Amino acid sequence: MTIDTMREVLGWCSVINIGFLLWWFVVFMFAHDWIYRFHGKWFKLSVGQFDSIHYAGMAFYKIVIFVFNVVPYIALCIVG
Repeated sequence: MTIDTMREVLGWCSVINIGFLLWWFVVFMFAHDWIYRFHGKWFKLSVGQFDSIHYAGMAFYKIVIFVFNVVPYIALCIVG
């Protein structure tokens, strides 16, 4: 696999993952109550706990995207 191919793959992975993160955020913002009621059937969580879990999940996912997709993409752009 060439550097150009790896750079292209990482670029598309970054775009797809950032798109998924934005989708998660938008759905969470506009359908918060519905998602809370849906998950409330299975788990006994307060609204604060529910929000904290989603916020932490989004933060973790964003860090993973940057560490495994964006930073290697930038490094390959600098090298190649």
